[in-house]
Amino acid sequence: ATDEKRKTLSDLVKRIAKNINIPFTVGGGISSIEDVEVLLNSGADKVSVNSAAFKNYQLIKDLSNRFGRQCVVVAIDTKYENNDWYVYLNGGKIKTGITAIDWSKKAEELGAGEILLTSMNNDGTKNGFANDITRLISESVNIPIIASGGAGKIEHFKEVFINGKADAALAASVFHYKEIEIPMLKKYLNEQNITIRL
Repeated sequence: ATDEKRKTLSDLVKRIAKNINIPFTVGGGISSIEDVEVLLNSGADKVSVNSAAFKNYQLIKDLSNRFGRQCVVVAIDTKYENNDWYVYLNGGKIKTGITAIDWSKKAEELGAGEILLTSMNNDGTKNGFANDITRLISESVNIPIIASGGAGKIEHFKEVFINGKADAALAASVFHYKEIEIPMLKKYLNEQNITIRL
């Protein structure tokens, strides 16, 4: 995050924060306390760190100590291969050889307040979330797990909450293109006895 990039992002965060009244998490290029201070002062509620946190464990500790663990989301991109789920860095380009479960436990130990788990195998398929690894990680840590990657229909959200034991679920294109309307999804989940704020 060069000074110029940081300024561009902080301006965007300010504009978004003025127009919404829901919690707002910002990620991308965050590698220091200074980056986070700028974003929080611009209106973000939380920050998401991925590759920088994996490469520098101290970053998670520093952010958690300075801003509170509730502010620190550790994003994990994972891919299933050779009978396990491995962590990938740099937008899914670099395999680490570390399993998603091991990194999730370590991230929690270091001070992460939430895990944002994206299955690279499922992302963009619209065939459903990776409920197996989501559940395994949810059962292995004591912090919330946000499932990401694979949402295609309304039932997938029910499945990730019940079978995947996720605390939250993220989707992009199905919302952007209004294939699933958020109020309709909330109503459906409420009818399935899944606790959700309407």
